[in-house]
Amino acid sequence: PKSNPWEPFDDREGFELAEFFFTDAKMSKRRITRLQKLWAARHGGDSPYLDASHMYKVIDSARLGDVKWDCFDVDYRGEKPPGTVPDWMSKKYEVWYRNPLEVARQMLSNKDFDKEIDYSAKRVFKDGIRQWQDFMSGNWAWEQSTIIAKDPETHGAMFIPIILGSDKTTVSVGTGDNEFYPLYMMLGNHHNAVRHAHRNAVALIGFLAIPKTTRQYKDSVQFRKFRQQLFHVSLARILKSLKPGMTKPEITSCTDGNFRRAIYGLASYIADYPEQALLACIVQGWCPKCLAKSSELGADGPWPPRRCEHVEELIKSFGLGTLWDKYGI
Repeated sequence: PKSNPWEPFDDREGFELAEFFFTDAKMSKRRITRLQKLWAARHGGDSPYLDASHMYKVIDSARLGDVKWDCFDVDYRGEKPPGTVPDWMSKKYEVWYRNPLEVARQMLSNKDFDKEIDYSAKRVFKDGIRQWQDFMSGNWAWEQSTIIAKDPETHGAMFIPIILGSDKTTVSVGTGDNEFYPLYMMLGNHHNAVRHAHRNAVALIGFLAIPKTTRQYKDSVQFRKFRQQLFHVSLARILKSLKPGMTKPEITSCTDGNFRRAIYGLASYIADYPEQALLACIVQGWCPKCLAKSSELGADGPWPPRRCEHVEELIKSFGLGTLWDKYGI
């Protein structure tokens, strides 16, 4: 049988009728229901919709197209040396991205993931032994959900962990010989089997720019700093749409057809070690997660974890040399 191009509407007539009621006439629910009953009475019980609620349900189940791509430019705004200016200081770097909030909404409402998604954190036990399976069975997801439950403003909202990943080994060349590498996004709510099967549970949401320079400037402090800033500014700009939903619940459609209040949170970033160092703004060779020195990696700890508050205090208290040598910053 031929596929229905008007799905989830029965046909073109059903689509145009819903468009007229909902978009053009902005008709009330009561009047829509009355018209449908009159239509059914006139045509022997055969009407496109049973009532207004039925029509709304069909509209809500409509799947939108792919989230569109957008672009922004980043360029160096710092002090430039007199005379010859390095090329990287004058160049504009394009960053391409898709709105991660829209991508997340699309993934959450994807009917293909029904029964393979967790709407809340969970603890699974078998024969009295805790089972670690899927992201939402972990301690962190449980702790974040507890925080959400304790806040009166967010109580009852589902937690949506955002998992990011990038692969600098996969480089694409765009216009003007600009080089990019992909940024991916997943939701911690989906079961592991869904992501392993690559069933649209892993979405490409961006192409990050790769700044290039000559060997003369490659190891300069200015270029290293700009490379880090470009990376972090790009991520902040791309993820900007998620920020309001991290503190104030947003209504979102889910795979089971229900609407839920949702709180988003940045969960983890999957990357190789060089990118971990770039993410953590540390010196290569140091641990991105704790304060273990490069010479102490692999030795018995425990070492205190890196924290933003601690790093900020270190920056206020010490010069660049001490930060580099003693703390790997």
